[in-house]
Amino acid sequence: MDTKTPAPQVWPSLRARDARGLIRFLADAFGFQEVVAYGEGELVAHAELAWPEGGGVMLGSDRPDPEGTAPWPGRPGTFTAYVVTADPDAVHARAVAAGARITMDLHETDYGSRDFAADDPEGNRWYFGTYPGAPRPAAG
Repeated sequence: MDTKTPAPQVWPSLRARDARGLIRFLADAFGFQEVVAYGEGELVAHAELAWPEGGGVMLGSDRPDPEGTAPWPGRPGTFTAYVVTADPDAVHARAVAAGARITMDLHETDYGSRDFAADDPEGNRWYFGTYPGAPRPAAG
């Protein structure tokens, strides 16, 4: 088992009405891997789910914000993400088999990607495709 901490990266984060259920769904339907889930009972204070091809998401239970802090900006069911995968057909088949609601069928885009979209039980929209982003300018 590799126990190295991953290099710094962007971790989109969201809250869920049923965080433990969402964690199970994201693992079963899309193939995310639960790394950690802190909390007791149904409350998830913090969870990390890794995407096998790189990156991941963080999530927790929807709950009151601590006094003196700004309200959490994203309500459950308002999150969207694009997840890069080398095999969108396999992810799509897995999502369909798990009962995910497909909101955009597999298709080829104008920019050469193969994409589809599905909603999770909370109403969040997940896009999956082969587009890794545009080439980055050289540093310097």
